[in-house]
Parts: sequence; structure tokens; C-alpha cells
Amino acid sequence: MAYEDATLDEIRSALAPEVAANAAFDGWNTRAVDAAAGALGIDADVARLAFPGGPVDMIDAWFAHIDAEMHARLPAATLAAMKIRQRITTLVETRLEIAAPNREALRRALAILALPQNALRAAKLGWRSADVMWRAAGDTATDYNHYTKRAMLGAVYAATIAVFLDDESEEFADTRAFLARRIENIMQVEKVKAGMLGNRERVPSLSRFIGRLRYPAV
Repeated sequence: MAYEDATLDEIRSALAPEVAANAAFDGWNTRAVDAAAGALGIDADVARLAFPGGPVDMIDAWFAHIDAEMHARLPAATLAAMKIRQRITTLVETRLEIAAPNREALRRALAILALPQNALRAAKLGWRSADVMWRAAGDTATDYNHYTKRAMLGAVYAATIAVFLDDESEEFADTRAFLARRIENIMQVEKVKAGMLGNRERVPSLSRFIGRLRYPAV
């Protein structure tokens, strides 16, 4: 593909996976950007303009690439045939599979995001990953469930990545087992929440009861 007429957004998207591949060796810096630009035939100066925020912008672009690749590998029709537990599990596992070739780059990325000055951006990126997965899974909640689901999945995803980074088992079997246990925890919480809401709907309303005492039906 020729990039002479490409926008910075298009250049950033194209560079993102290449930058990640080089970040494992060069770190998340301009050396990785220059190497990625050289591989794609993009002017190095233009490539650097695509990441004005430095390393965090590079990491952000790579995570966005993982989002897009996840959607490409798991179209809505594929996910629709699964139960919700399987959808979430498959979405997380697919993200890890996409990141696996650049696991060292991911380790370095998380170290950068853990710096105090990057805390807010890190939180936003974590939330975005969880939101993208829940939306892909078909979640349309707009009440407090919208937030609790994403908070729980974000925590599970972060914990699973921590296991994944040091997992030397065959085909990341230990990571998959850990994820399965954590997803089970989420499903149990969702069942409890559903039960509580159901019980609350069956509890007589005190205000309606008092109203009937004051204004009896004729």
C-alpha cells in the first residue's frame, strides 16, 4: 500500500503493529517508529508525527489495532452462536492470541502505563478494552450494569494479562485455566445481581401500600 496520500490516522493504524513488533527490542520510542516506518516505506518524519504523545500514543494505537483485529477474527455472526460466557472467554483469549507474538512489547507497554503520570490514560485504555469486549458480546446495558460489567471484566482482563506475561505452559494453558475461573466468578456475580433485582421487583412497595390505605380503591 502507498502512503503518500494517507492521513495521519491511516498511517498510525498501519504503523501500530509494526511499532509493537519493534518495541520488544527497541522499547516504545522513536527507534521503534523509525524501524516500523522503514518496513512500510513511510517517511520517518511523517511517522513520528503520527504519535505526538510519544510512547503512550504508540501503545494506544497498538491496543486499538488489537480491538480491530479482534473484531475481524470474531464477527458478530460468529459470536451470536455462543453463550455469553463463551463469548467473553473467546474475546479475551483472542486478544491475548493477537498480542502473543509481541508479549515482551506488551510487558514494556504495561510498565510505561504503570507510571504515575500515565495513570489516567491507563485507566481509560483499560476501560476501553473492557467496553469493546462487552459491546462485541452484545451487551446493551445502559444502567449501572453497564459500569459494573466493565469494571469486573477490566479487572479480570488485567489479572489474566499478568498471568499471560509469565506463562510458559503449552499454548498458554495456565492462562486459559486462570481466565476460565475468573469468568466463572463474573457469571456468579451476574446471577446474584439478577436474583437481587428479581427479589426487589417482588417486594411490595411501601408507598403503594400506604397510598391504598389513604385512598382505597372503589
